Amino acid sequence: MEPIRSEDDITRAIGRLLDIAPAFRSVAETAGPVPLRKLPTGYEGLAGIIVSQMVSRASADAIWSRLRPLLGEVTPEAVLAREPRALLAVGLSSAKERTLRLLAEACMDGLDLDRMAALPADHAIREMTALKGIGLWTAEVYLLFAAGHPDIFPSGDVALRAAAGHAFGHVERPTDKALRTMSLDWRPERSVAARLLWAFYAARHKRDAIPVV
Repeated sequence: MEPIRSEDDITRAIGRLLDIAPAFRSVAETAGPVPLRKLPTGYEGLAGIIVSQMVSRASADAIWSRLRPLLGEVTPEAVLAREPRALLAVGLSSAKERTLRLLAEACMDGLDLDRMAALPADHAIREMTALKGIGLWTAEVYLLFAAGHPDIFPSGDVALRAAAGHAFGHVERPTDKALRTMSLDWRPERSVAARLLWAFYAARHKRDAIPVV
């Protein structure tokens, strides 16, 4: 499977998805153009996803817009050079500040996030979630948007669950487990299925839901 690295890659992947899951045709029509939103691999890319955990996209953008000028470059060295209170002052929760600091220390000790992007997804997820503060959703979103992995589906994402419920006529929002099971039918194009559902959500609700800053 080729990684998703361009808008042309997205277009081709959508075509393949529609062949195996025709129910996505109406989703694609409503969604319109699907943005790439390629994140850098490495510390900065994963830090942005950590900032986005459990908050609205608007809140994550606001925090990131204050964090970047504070740090200059979003690197392990820059984070470790700042006092915790400085990071808290830009709007980070204490848990996220600790996670960014622990991740920075792990990177300084040899954790290679660029290598994670090149590993098979299950191996990368296992290694990433071994770090305190990095859960399944965070690891999956990193692989989807930084590594461009073509077959990742973060079924725990609230916007994806809401979008799938609307798109496929569910009375109630599907659970994480139910949506993960449903997504098995979309293999090996689950990443573009997720991108389409985020775009579908944005079109319906008039606000961006893609969880990257």
